[in-house]
Amino acid sequence: MKIKPNLLYISLFLVVVMFGACKTSKTENSKRPNILFAISDDQSFPYASAYGTGGIKTPAFDKVAESGILFTNAFVAAPQCSPSRAAILTGKNIWQLEEAGTHSSYFPDKFQVFTDLLEVSGYTLGYTGKPWGPGNWKDAGWTRNPVGPGFNKIRKDSVPANGINKNDYFENFKDFYSQKNKDKPFFFWYGGYEPHRAYEEGSGIKSGKELYSAMVPPFLTEVDLIKSDVLDYALEIEYFDRQLGKMMDFLKENGELENTIIVVTADNGMPFPSAKANLQEYGTHVPLAICWPEKIKGNRVVDDLVGMIDLAPTFLEIANASGIPEVSGKSLTKILFSEKEGYVDNERKYVFTGRERHTHARPDNLGYPARAVRTKDFLYVLNFKPERWPAGDPAPKEAYSPNADEKTKALIPGFHDVDNSPSKQFLIEKKEKWPQYFNLAYAKRPEEQLYDIKNDPGCINNLAENPEFLNVKTELNKVLIHQLEKQKDPRVSGKGDIFESYPRFAHMRNFPGFKESGKYNPEFLEGIEPINPN
Repeated sequence: MKIKPNLLYISLFLVVVMFGACKTSKTENSKRPNILFAISDDQSFPYASAYGTGGIKTPAFDKVAESGILFTNAFVAAPQCSPSRAAILTGKNIWQLEEAGTHSSYFPDKFQVFTDLLEVSGYTLGYTGKPWGPGNWKDAGWTRNPVGPGFNKIRKDSVPANGINKNDYFENFKDFYSQKNKDKPFFFWYGGYEPHRAYEEGSGIKSGKELYSAMVPPFLTEVDLIKSDVLDYALEIEYFDRQLGKMMDFLKENGELENTIIVVTADNGMPFPSAKANLQEYGTHVPLAICWPEKIKGNRVVDDLVGMIDLAPTFLEIANASGIPEVSGKSLTKILFSEKEGYVDNERKYVFTGRERHTHARPDNLGYPARAVRTKDFLYVLNFKPERWPAGDPAPKEAYSPNADEKTKALIPGFHDVDNSPSKQFLIEKKEKWPQYFNLAYAKRPEEQLYDIKNDPGCINNLAENPEFLNVKTELNKVLIHQLEKQKDPRVSGKGDIFESYPRFAHMRNFPGFKESGKYNPEFLEGIEPINPN
């Protein structure tokens, strides 16, 4: 059977068009950048050598900064792991995330995450190490961790110090790379467990570090014990950095580095008193460096106020993904594709942060609700329950009784929102000698706090009652409340106790009142639709 000429031409034309379409699709996929997102666990700004901090060497982070942009004012949405990571994934603030806005609870599957949208748009996903967590995603409707599929099978036989996770991050990244579709761009989440506690005491000094090199933050006293603790922390940051360096070298060897966006940051601040789980500077201010050698002008330092909730819209915009949900973050592309340094985007005047319950550290499993707004000069914190202990209740007197049961003795040393550590214990034991450091970490706080960040980055001197700063305080309170009302924060709408109802899927202590793991607190259940009522 002969094909008529006109049908032959049409057939050939359709073949060419279809081939061209396929070729275009592959070309577009290959041009879209890979994304390597490296997030450490509990690392404060400025603990990276690119910032000039002593006692620490982070050549991989520094290389990303040199190849791209070093950010000096980057902030997480919350000073705790799981709410901070949920905020990164959704591009929303923690008061918009229901259970996911508190630590170690559910992550409701109604919240759209950028990783899923990247996958739908053609990206191959993977992670190694710590994804979203701690918390319960399985019973909240997810079929996998909100970050994506995990690659965690390969383990190390040994690590430089006890406390360092034996996940072989680099080999697991290679495992992911060997399995991914070569015609698709990838998004890979490298979630180091470092420098989360516990540390091997003295491991920093054992590695060759010197006490004099430790950068002790202003809210801790400079004694050898605390210096050594800081060096142990620095050692784990360096370990995280080395694994990133291996991944970058591998990408270079495979011709992928130039077209890969690399983002290096942390989920919250350092696990020391007055830092992690606090809205003060060292709890929410984190390192950030971003590069894309093929497209972003390098060797720049940017001082704009940016939030980790800005990453979701940034990734989705660059990936040309569709169906982008409403987010509170703002894309960083205006900064990334500029050639300017210093302050680039004049609209970035504020960053907002918040915290709810961290651990089970109070009777009835209550949290310490607070919100904050940061400008380039000031930090304003609003504490909704100043009658509560910010770091958790002190250990009750009966815990010290020789007749106390083991559960009650386990409440020692108290203040359980602060990770146990030599530094924590030192401040408690030396309370009489250095009350100023003890009080900064553990004492009750006023409803309002105001800090002059340029002159007081350690948040030592509260200016909220200083008449000279009344206008600043009033203005920032107004800005904060307006934002919270706009985003329907239950804490300003009279429904704030909803946060006290949310379950905690982790260790519960022997405090009085409600203490059932994985259960909603029935006292605060009015008007709430539990995710898993059983």
